[in-house]
Amino acid sequence: MSLNQRPARAQFSSPIIEATLRQIAAQISDPALRQLWLNCYPNTLDTTVFYREDEQGQPDTWVITGDINALWLRDSSAQVWPYLPFASQDAELAKLIAGLIRRQARCILLDPYANAFSWPNDFPRPRAVSKIDSAQADQSGEWLGDHTTMLPGAHERKWELDSLCYPIRLAHGYWQATQDASVFDAHWLAAMRLAVSTMQAQQRKHDAGPYRFTRTTHWQSDTLPCNGMGNPLKPVGLIASMFRPSDDACILPFLVPSNLFAVVSLRQLASLLDIHFPTAPATEHDDGTTLAQRCRALADEVETALHQHAQVQHPKYGTIWSYEVDGYGNALMMDDANVPSLLSLPYLDTSHSNTEVYANTRRFILSSDNPWFFHSADQQFAGVGSPHTLAPRIWPMSIIMQALTSTDAAEICRCLAMLCASDGGTALMHESFHPDAPSDFTRGWFAWANTLFGELILNIAQQHPTLLATPAKEAA
Repeated sequence: MSLNQRPARAQFSSPIIEATLRQIAAQISDPALRQLWLNCYPNTLDTTVFYREDEQGQPDTWVITGDINALWLRDSSAQVWPYLPFASQDAELAKLIAGLIRRQARCILLDPYANAFSWPNDFPRPRAVSKIDSAQADQSGEWLGDHTTMLPGAHERKWELDSLCYPIRLAHGYWQATQDASVFDAHWLAAMRLAVSTMQAQQRKHDAGPYRFTRTTHWQSDTLPCNGMGNPLKPVGLIASMFRPSDDACILPFLVPSNLFAVVSLRQLASLLDIHFPTAPATEHDDGTTLAQRCRALADEVETALHQHAQVQHPKYGTIWSYEVDGYGNALMMDDANVPSLLSLPYLDTSHSNTEVYANTRRFILSSDNPWFFHSADQQFAGVGSPHTLAPRIWPMSIIMQALTSTDAAEICRCLAMLCASDGGTALMHESFHPDAPSDFTRGWFAWANTLFGELILNIAQQHPTLLATPAKEAA
């Protein structure tokens, strides 16, 4: 029986997205897979986007994660990403994404160290949708008591390097898809300059920088050691990230997948600056260096440091990327399901696709040698989890990412079969599930995972269309 999880009235409806839904649904033979596609791909537009035009008539978009009524820079970027290929065919969809780029710039200017932001006072309250109603859209938040510089409008202030990379990726992708330069205004430039300055400050070459964070909590991964500065590091050119994309505290301060993400993001930003702000100075008191040159120099420095300090020789898998390092030679060997992850490297930067180091790293990640790789007793399910949800939960996001970074049709089919069987009877993706009891899942409304699943099906329709005509169970 099909389970339609779409609301009677969507937050935002796009004719081209609806047409794409129908077109690809007609290619999918497996009923469970078809219903997952129909529910998941439009989930962000159906339930989590709120659009208006501001007092200057410019697009302004707020995007919640789902069951948490706040905007994460990472999640919001990832949630709208799979709609970018169609933005040039739908002016209203393009405006929706442009509005998010503008809103993210405002968030970064408010606090470049915050990972999530509360519903803004100047934004209209939403009408009732799913589990969110106007009573929930306020400035209150459970983290206002954190021991850090909490500014009004910040929902959570966990410094995560990827939180500044994702808005750059979205702006670059939007420009490539639409050639619309309207988002590249003085506010966006100021936000990008602040983002780059923040990354450089967190190289911690001269001092520990301005960021401190502790939380009164019994949950170890929700706070930082050493009076809120994180564990010691040796300045080697890498950028410290105190928290992971999971919002869990890093153990070693240099988070490798986020630094690799920063390299490609900084180069994308430089290319945008070349076009839209070719003479923008790096700082107000600069001697002629442009911001684009500063971005490329920082990207080169981080890339060099990564090759010197973030690759290790594993006794079984050869040279692989470590997950975290500290510059002293210590390395943490694992992967986490949240993106950026080591598994996701070719998804974020195609230059990793055919490298021996990534191939070795991938074999390690998808094995029991990765302490956060789990499988069910009957071997039906296998995938990467996260300390965020404890052992032994598997994240559908990791299975989706395994398929998105694979060129093996059989592996992709196995991933589709696992995804179909792990929905817990809801016809939606979730944050995590117990491998021996998929109905035991966390976060019933997690728009990033839903839309990422839609992106996977779009990718398969383009690259391996015959797989959609094969029932998932038979393919596995």
